[in-house]
Amino acid sequence: MKFSSSALILSCLSSGASAFVVAPSAGIASTVSNTALFDSRRRQKVASRSEWIKAKGIDGGAAVSTPEGGAGLLTNDGGLEFVKLVHPETGATSEIYLLGGCVTSYCDGDGTEFIAVRPDAKMDGSKPISGGLSHCWPQFGPGAIQQHGFARNVKWVIKDQSDTSVTLVMAPSDYTKEIWDKEFLCTFSVDLEASQLNTKMLVENKGAEAFDFQAALHSYFTVSSLENLEIAGSFAGKEFLNKMVGDAGEMQTEEREVITISEEYDRVYKQVNDPVLKDSGTGKKLSVLNQAGWEDTVLWNPYGDEGMGFNNFVCVESVKFDPVSLDGGASWEGLMSLKPESN
Repeated sequence: MKFSSSALILSCLSSGASAFVVAPSAGIASTVSNTALFDSRRRQKVASRSEWIKAKGIDGGAAVSTPEGGAGLLTNDGGLEFVKLVHPETGATSEIYLLGGCVTSYCDGDGTEFIAVRPDAKMDGSKPISGGLSHCWPQFGPGAIQQHGFARNVKWVIKDQSDTSVTLVMAPSDYTKEIWDKEFLCTFSVDLEASQLNTKMLVENKGAEAFDFQAALHSYFTVSSLENLEIAGSFAGKEFLNKMVGDAGEMQTEEREVITISEEYDRVYKQVNDPVLKDSGTGKKLSVLNQAGWEDTVLWNPYGDEGMGFNNFVCVESVKFDPVSLDGGASWEGLMSLKPESN
């Protein structure tokens, strides 16, 4: 299967849904208390969810015993395993779920949370996690295979782990081969430093034949309120696809130096990869440092959708929009760091 840039743009233009966001769920179940409220509904869906979970290799294994607040492998109340990282000097923390290899939390030493999970997210394995640094691979948006690919659907495996770092891998399985029969190996590393969080996505072609793929970190970031948010970067003068204009969207040119959001957003900015989120409500700014691989940025927000919690997050996504053609034995990597500072 090959992806082409023109085919991708056409599919984006013809789709009414965001190219990077899962269709919203009717229920809200992001916390233990909310999950309990929907127990009867979940019981009605137990059979179908069990099949979904089994196909992706997810289980409800017991957590490794760790001191309260300490680093280690833990299990949430929905049965999903996650790795908690803790920096010994600053107290900064991060949480990475094995389902989807998804980073769902990054708090600096002051306790400020920078990564958002939507209030309607399912944290029991019945759906991919709506929020965090979610992987879109080997495709994002509509296309030849399922929406956003399959990386966010499957349980990644821990390769290495310490108190401040974890490396996860995703290899072909019967499930992935039914969707995309390629010999790949994806390795995702998260490293918690004293003052920033580093991520590395490594894609290797383990076969003899070349394959094409697309990649994105569908990154949800917290904001105190959209009215307090400014997004800086090299946006001015750049063309972008505004999917909210007309039925098919249109190409426009950005005139602003700083982006503010007061309406629904779904915009693809090519050749912009240096966004900085400034939140006057927290007095913090977050630099998204795309050092390699990630060339483009997508901005998305479902303005007005209370069920998704629109006013407390924005998606500023690190993207490789044009398809990568990877020869047998070759590799590609995307490096992205999050660096918080005071405004």
